[in-house]
Amino acid sequence: MKEANKLTVNKIIDGNRLTLSLDGHLNAASAIELDALLSESLDGVTDLVFDFSELKYISSAGMRVLLSTQKKMNSRGSMKITGASNSIIEIFDITGFTDIFTIESRR
Repeated sequence: MKEANKLTVNKIIDGNRLTLSLDGHLNAASAIELDALLSESLDGVTDLVFDFSELKYISSAGMRVLLSTQKKMNSRGSMKITGASNSIIEIFDITGFTDIFTIESRR
């Protein structure tokens, strides 16, 4: 994976809350990695927070991971997205995902 397309995920667990801070590009390759990380990290989590403050790009593959994660979290607690840039919020708006996700934008 080229450095420009890299995704770094910082994982913070605080009781039943899991915060994942994403930095870089959530594309087809990194979406697979994020999905695997989520599969091994959600046990006992009732409050999931995605911090998108440093996320530069999200592809449809990344959106699918978020959607499937939201479906899992619906039965066990809550999921929210914080810090998303205006361009990522616009993608959520166009796709109708603003009606599905709890989003707190940075602006």
